[in-house]
Amino acid sequence: MKILLTGFEPFDKQAVNPSQRIVQQLGAAQLEGVELVTAVLPVDRFEGPDALIRAYIKYQPNAVVCLGEAGGRTAIAVERVAVNLLDFNIQDNKGVQVTDKPIQPDGPAAYFTTLPARSIVESLQNTGIPAALSLSAGTFLCNQIFYTLMHYLDKYQIQIPAGFIHVPQLPEQVVGKRPLPPSMSLETMSTGISIALQTLVVK
Repeated sequence: MKILLTGFEPFDKQAVNPSQRIVQQLGAAQLEGVELVTAVLPVDRFEGPDALIRAYIKYQPNAVVCLGEAGGRTAIAVERVAVNLLDFNIQDNKGVQVTDKPIQPDGPAAYFTTLPARSIVESLQNTGIPAALSLSAGTFLCNQIFYTLMHYLDKYQIQIPAGFIHVPQLPEQVVGKRPLPPSMSLETMSTGISIALQTLVVK
């Protein structure tokens, strides 16, 4: 199965983004039953969604899994719903901050993931990796990418597994902060995402 895996570049003055690190690490690995193609998306209201769609058109994958960082999360979170809303609590990497705008003015209020979300969570938990279902991908670029992906697939009636997974921050991102936020090692997150991808193969 050809799977497109995407992550994001660092944002909000951070030096790293765990989603980018995971994509780079898995892109150099061999996953049984998976032909992995990857892309790292800019944290930009316009360029991020465009880069995602270009990657889809280029690779024509059988499934799409987008990753993003979620500070404060304690587990790998499989998102179930993308909402048609741009409401940035911080600026993107071009200095743009959008409030109360739709992603697609003529689009539906929300889309559900087509990933086997519960099966992915159960597979991770069975391996001892903290994982959970989530009902909110936020209203920043992560949600925008998720919604853009699902809207594109719906528009062209493409029926493939697709969705978004949030990952916690890396330990190096939380050092020195008080109170200490949750984090997860790159090794654990990469293992978890590889299990998620292989879950797609067997479903």
